[in-house]
Amino acid sequence: MRKVVIALAGGGVVAAVVLAAAIDPQLRDHIWPQVKAADAPAPVQPGIPVTPGTVTAQDVPVFLAGIGTVQAYNTDLIKTRVDGQIMKVTFHEGQEVQAGDPLVLIDPRPYQAVYDQAAAKQETDQANLDNAQRNYDRDAQIVKANLAVSQQQFDNDKATVAADKGMVDSDKAAVEAAKVNLDYCDIRAPIAGRLGVRLVDVGNIVHAADPGGLVSITQTKPIFVTFTMAQEHLHKIHEKQADGDLVVQAYGTDNKTLVSTGKLSVIDNSVDQTTGTIKLKATFDNTDERLWPGEFVNVRLILNTRKDVPTVPAETVQEGPDGKYVYVINPGDTVARRPVEVSAVQDGIAVIDKGLQAGDRVVVDGQYRLTEGARIRDVSKSGASG
Repeated sequence: MRKVVIALAGGGVVAAVVLAAAIDPQLRDHIWPQVKAADAPAPVQPGIPVTPGTVTAQDVPVFLAGIGTVQAYNTDLIKTRVDGQIMKVTFHEGQEVQAGDPLVLIDPRPYQAVYDQAAAKQETDQANLDNAQRNYDRDAQIVKANLAVSQQQFDNDKATVAADKGMVDSDKAAVEAAKVNLDYCDIRAPIAGRLGVRLVDVGNIVHAADPGGLVSITQTKPIFVTFTMAQEHLHKIHEKQADGDLVVQAYGTDNKTLVSTGKLSVIDNSVDQTTGTIKLKATFDNTDERLWPGEFVNVRLILNTRKDVPTVPAETVQEGPDGKYVYVINPGDTVARRPVEVSAVQDGIAVIDKGLQAGDRVVVDGQYRLTEGARIRDVSKSGASG
C-alpha cells in the first residue's frame, strides 16, 4: 500500500488528516485519535477548598478587663427591737417589697397595756397641774389686791405648779416611750428590695438581744459591681473620666454573654499597696435583675471606641516567620499573601491596623493548603469540605 505524507505548517494538522483520510482510510484511523488529543485544551486544576469572608468595618471598644463582684445597693438584716411572741408573718420568702410594707407582727398586748397606763398617769398629773395652776392664779390676784394671803402660801402654790408641771412632762416622755415600743411590734420593711429566706416562724419568742434576725432584705435596683484594676491604668481612667461618664459592661462567666451595662461611679481614694491595684465601683440600674448580690462577673471598663475599623474573624490571621498575614482573594479566585498589623483580638474578632480595607475578600478557613497564587473554590457554595 502506498502512503502519502503531507507536511503542513501551523494549524494545518487537521487538514492533513482529512486529506490523508481521503487517500488512505487506515492511515486516518491511526492518526485521528492522536491529533484529537493534541488539539484538546489542557485540563483545569480544581481549586483548593476554602471558606471565604469579607473584611467589615465595625466600631470596636477599647477597654480594660477585670473580675468584679456584684454588691447590693443596700442590705438590711431585719431584727426585732422588742421582746415578744411572733403573732403574724405577712411576707413570702424571696418577695419583692417596698419601704413600709408590713413584715412581722410581735404580740402588742403587753406594750399596749404599758402605753395605756402611761397615758392614764399623764391625765391624772395633768389634772393636778391644772388645779395647782388655778390655786396659784387665785393667790396671785389676792396678793396683788393686798389681801390676807401669806407669802409662804403663795410660794407653796408656785412650787406646786412647778412640781406638777414636771410630773406631766415626765408622763409625756413615758407615753412616748410606750408608744415607740408599741410601734416596734409592727415590723415593716425599712427599704425597698427583695427578701431572703425566713429565719423565724409564727409562735416563736424573739428578743431584742438575739444575735440572729427575722429576715434579710437587699436592694437590687440599682446595684453595684466592685472590681479592681492595676494601678498603672489609673491615669488613663482619670483622663477618660474627665471627658464624661465611663461605661462599664458586666459579662457572664463565659465572658461572651453581656449581662448588663452601667457607669463607673466610684474610684477608691487610695491604691492597695499589697497588690498594686485600685478598687472601683460601677452602678447598674438592674431593672431586669440579671445581676444578683454576691455573683462574680467579668467586667469591661470602656475607655473609648474606635470607629469604622477593619475587622476579620480571628482565625483569618496567620502567623509566619515574617509576622502576621492573611490570604486575600483576587479576581479569578486566586489568592495573594498579604502582611497585616493587628492592634487587638477580642471576642473572636481581629482588629486590623494596616494591610486590609473594608470590602476586601479574604480566606477565613483552609489556609494551611494555600500558597501564593493558588486557585481556590468556595466550599460554602459547593457544599464540599475538601
